[in-house]
Amino acid sequence: MKIICNQKLLAHKIGIAQKAINGKATLELLKGLLLTAKHDQLKLTGYDLEIGIETYAQSEVIEEGEIVVNARLFGDIIRKLPDSFVEIETDNDNNIYINCVNSRFKIKGDSAVEYPKLPDVNKNELYDIPQDLLKNMIKQTVFAISQDQTKPILMGELLEIGNGNISLVAIDGYRLAVRASELSGVEEDVKVIIPGKTLHDVNGLLASEGDFIKIGFDEKNAIFILDETKIVTRLLDGEFIDYNKLCPREYNSKIKLKTRDLLNSIERASLLSQSELNNLIKLSIRDSVMAITSNNEKGNVYEEVALSLEGDYLDIAFNSRYLLEGLKNIDSEEIFIEFTTNINPCIIRPADDVKYTYLLLPVRISSNI
Repeated sequence: MKIICNQKLLAHKIGIAQKAINGKATLELLKGLLLTAKHDQLKLTGYDLEIGIETYAQSEVIEEGEIVVNARLFGDIIRKLPDSFVEIETDNDNNIYINCVNSRFKIKGDSAVEYPKLPDVNKNELYDIPQDLLKNMIKQTVFAISQDQTKPILMGELLEIGNGNISLVAIDGYRLAVRASELSGVEEDVKVIIPGKTLHDVNGLLASEGDFIKIGFDEKNAIFILDETKIVTRLLDGEFIDYNKLCPREYNSKIKLKTRDLLNSIERASLLSQSELNNLIKLSIRDSVMAITSNNEKGNVYEEVALSLEGDYLDIAFNSRYLLEGLKNIDSEEIFIEFTTNINPCIIRPADDVKYTYLLLPVRISSNI
């Protein structure tokens, strides 16, 4: 194999394919990137048997071929090279020669024969989803994915497509985030669970504006296609929680207030409670104002936020980090928060027409908050 490729382009493409590499892989070959030179393109493939990423870099292919190279070492070398053209050549002993301006490297590679093939997902039925919409949907839900490895199904998100809608759902036992949107041209219903790591990787590739990303599924895998990059991931197996049953149908108190005012006040109030063990804040809801308080051995804090109230007065406490994470992902200027009691979950929704629901369990109030 012998190719010439632009250094900046190659470094960028290595960064994309590297997202699929698991540094803790027991199989040494899976710590490597598969380089395939063919038809004036260099294809870079990373695969850890759970998630696979293929991406292409335009190159001058002098001699076709393929080889596996340690992803971290190769990436470190290419990123440190001058902004010029890189020549990459291999020999029959799987040595890789990297030349760029005054730099010369010779590193060991591995034969590509044993490198596993990515699953072949049917590309005939692909859904077109606007990049900015999917990026927003992932951003507003992915933080609520569970980190508890004893509940692997909750380490992914439920993706539902049907009835002209698409929705992403994440839940971790303390909170639930649901983002839905209209999606035209949908004929078949889809209900799959996508690993959280995959959604993080996909989100990193999406632009805030731009064309569509294509998504497809089979029984075991999902595929995401964006320009010259393809991501294939194993779907999580099992039954997702029926999240619709978790949302209270009625409320005793409903408030409307400015998102930024509440966010800023809670950020200030939580300065006293930085530790994970003691980050509680208490909200006291009255006619036209919410008092936000926090007490601990470091001191106490009092904040007020203006609101409009429909229903009963209420005192309720929350984990400030969970509350902040929900608020930070709402772009709308105003929000509604609905409460039933101080031991039942509250529901936060944008006051505009964005279909977003954030449900959060409170913390039982003790007298010293």
